[in-house]
Amino acid sequence: MKCPFCNQDNTRVVDSRPADDNCSIRRRRLCDACGKRFTTYEKVETIPLTVIKKDLTREQYDRSKIEAGVVRACYKRPISVQRINGMIDEIETEIFNREEKEIDSKAIGEIVMDKLKSLDAVAYVRFASVYREFKDVSTFMDELKKILE
Repeated sequence: MKCPFCNQDNTRVVDSRPADDNCSIRRRRLCDACGKRFTTYEKVETIPLTVIKKDLTREQYDRSKIEAGVVRACYKRPISVQRINGMIDEIETEIFNREEKEIDSKAIGEIVMDKLKSLDAVAYVRFASVYREFKDVSTFMDELKKILE
């Protein structure tokens, strides 16, 4: 590992422990050349995943898109950031456990809606209204009736 301060490659690990998310390792390193310390994170490399969009275009999977949609749906709801991040981790785990190289954006949307339904009904309806592109009030009411049953 190169030192970010002096660019020498003779660094060593002085401390190693799981990061806060328990999905990566936090390592404190020491540069033997300049004596400065820095932190690195080591994470498991996942299978590159391609998302097939509604218009059949393909793009690289991007966690931040799921995060943005979920955070928007949970706006001003009594849901902690930790619960939101935990749910996003569950969604991502479910997506990658399929062990496929490509996944439909519809499948991702359904997984997100399933998780939101058990988290918060209002957040679920907010996400569903954008995801399912409700055209009028009757389709919106149909979705609300499903939740109430």
